[in-house]
Amino acid sequence: MKIEFRVITAAVIAAILISPIVVRAGPRSHQLSEDAALDLLDRTLKRDRVYEKRISLDCIAYGTEETTKAYFEFVLREIHNAKCGGDPEISPFIDRYRVYRSSSKIQQWEAAEDKWQPYKAHGN
Repeated sequence: MKIEFRVITAAVIAAILISPIVVRAGPRSHQLSEDAALDLLDRTLKRDRVYEKRISLDCIAYGTEETTKAYFEFVLREIHNAKCGGDPEISPFIDRYRVYRSSSKIQQWEAAEDKWQPYKAHGN
């Protein structure tokens, strides 16, 4: 009987100690951080070779334009320097993307239509 009591007591104590960890690892643990969202965008653009015929990826800089509870909005800008060429005083934007924290879905800004569209793997 003493052994059963000790086993039950140990199980209860373990459950009490573990329960706060389980609660913290709820739905929010699946949300992307800003770094993870940027990494996902970068990997996706490289995989799909979106800018392959337009500009070297070494000449693109990423910047965060907006952060909300739902998404991160990134802008891609041309790097102008000796290696990439261009006027170093300016860095024109190439594209804008949103990466959603919970779903990991990516949207691309379509300036001609003045709205966000689901990302489609196609070269620019």
